Amino acid sequence: MKNFNNGFFPSMLFLLICLVYSGLANDPFSHSHSLKTECIMKPPRSIVEQELILLSHSDEDDSDQEWEIDENGAIREMAQRIQLQQRIIYSFSAWVKLRGGNDKKVGIVFRSESGRLVHGGEVRAKQGCWSLLKGGIVPNVSGPVDIFFKQSEDREAKISVTKLSLKQFSKKEWKLKQDQLIEKIRKNKVRFEVTYNNKTAVKDAVISLKQTKPFFLLGCAMNFRILQSEGYRKWFASRFAITSFTNEMKWYTTEKVRGQENYTAADSMLKFAEENDILVRGHTVLWDDPKMQPSWVENIKDPEDVRNVTLNRINSVMKRYKGKLTGWDVVNENLHWDYFEKMLGVNASSRFYNLAYKLDPDVTLFVNEYNTIENPGEVTATPVKVKDKMEEILAYQGNENIKGAIGAQGHFSPIQPNLAYMRSALDTLGSLGLPVWITELDMPKCPNQAKYIEEILREVYSHPAVEGIIIFAGPEVSGFDKLTLADKDFNITETGDVIDKLLKEWHQKTSDIPNIFMVDHENEEEDVSLLHGLYNVNVSHPQIKNFSTSLRLEVTKEMGPRQVVRVVINA
Repeated sequence: MKNFNNGFFPSMLFLLICLVYSGLANDPFSHSHSLKTECIMKPPRSIVEQELILLSHSDEDDSDQEWEIDENGAIREMAQRIQLQQRIIYSFSAWVKLRGGNDKKVGIVFRSESGRLVHGGEVRAKQGCWSLLKGGIVPNVSGPVDIFFKQSEDREAKISVTKLSLKQFSKKEWKLKQDQLIEKIRKNKVRFEVTYNNKTAVKDAVISLKQTKPFFLLGCAMNFRILQSEGYRKWFASRFAITSFTNEMKWYTTEKVRGQENYTAADSMLKFAEENDILVRGHTVLWDDPKMQPSWVENIKDPEDVRNVTLNRINSVMKRYKGKLTGWDVVNENLHWDYFEKMLGVNASSRFYNLAYKLDPDVTLFVNEYNTIENPGEVTATPVKVKDKMEEILAYQGNENIKGAIGAQGHFSPIQPNLAYMRSALDTLGSLGLPVWITELDMPKCPNQAKYIEEILREVYSHPAVEGIIIFAGPEVSGFDKLTLADKDFNITETGDVIDKLLKEWHQKTSDIPNIFMVDHENEEEDVSLLHGLYNVNVSHPQIKNFSTSLRLEVTKEMGPRQVVRVVINA
């Protein structure tokens, strides 16, 4: 949540030469957003006609180009440059493998004429088989760049690459792709068939639809100031269906003095949420940052004493809110920090997740980290490392049945977001098949904040692994000084207008649909595209008295791309 970085990398290991780009190259939307984590013996043929293949042989040739790095971490050939245009989105992909040694992370890096290094994505490569590396860049300025591969774990590693490609998108083209994908992953086609008992269609019947609960949630954090402002409460309850508390559930808030617990603020905020049908995501049971412990914990030097007070904390907060929350950050930021690991051993986090699972087996337990999707230059909590951490926790004895999830905080810098990198990062996080949430989305104030926030939110919404978003924002009275959504009089700001627009767009509009179904007649025009969620459906007829029936409808991705709803009228 700290340490903004524009994506510089300190060392390169070898160069990519002779790169060319084309609008017919790799399509980042064509991989179903699920990064292929399996290591395969031969990369598949491209499914895009005339896809540009760079520095590789034809599919009929089984040999692969190999580059060997020298003692300085570079290959001897001169790198050729490509010209990039400002604010164009460039999506990169390549298949990589190791010629020997253990698994290693391999990434793509772009270097400008000034020497600036921008990381564009990474993958964990293996010996003897191919792994798909994806990423990209959105340049802030036009100009030439050199493209490198990098890996920092073994400067003498031998790496092969094949089927390299780079595709450019305008912002308009990218959004069109997003919209097409949203239509596919967030909606279902629903066919209503209203008939009499004799199976004849009820001509001119009207089907009224009202969505009562969307399944994708765009929520907002809240803090204790909501208890002090009726305007804040009204503003919040009229918009959001899920929240998290910024500090009120944290250990340093609930137990400022050892043995003296105080949950007053958290309990009151939870009561407000429950009264307004707002779900609550728990943040956080523990925090691995040594500076984010209660002050009295920082002074404990005996590991056994740390263990006892920590176990008491977990039992206290999780038993208190059992069955009342949708999820918990169990050990916050346990890649960036390792306070509990240093005090209690390397498996501390895994053991705490095990205890949390035993205390509340039905709640979703998150790994929650920052810089994972927002900072391409991150080295500590990269998408690959966050995925590895989740796998490590689930592999611990007794944790195999945990309802796990990944939280990517999303504290973006006030610059053009790298949407191509975001897409590849979410691919990696989503490759485990677990839910992904954006948990603390914000951005410092800047002239283009509203524009950038909308781009980020649409990118996240168009990814099938992501099940929800929580923004760290609020009206001026809330004290959120980065994403301020309304002024002191609750007039909506430019960024607040973006949030309101998307809340409306991502909620199905109430509508009346004529029954145009005809028996024994298939017509796609009879299908209605509905966002996933719960609906109240009422069927009536404008010319027939007492002709009305109601039902509840659930539209989900699990039901396939098309659902059929049959309504039979007894008449």
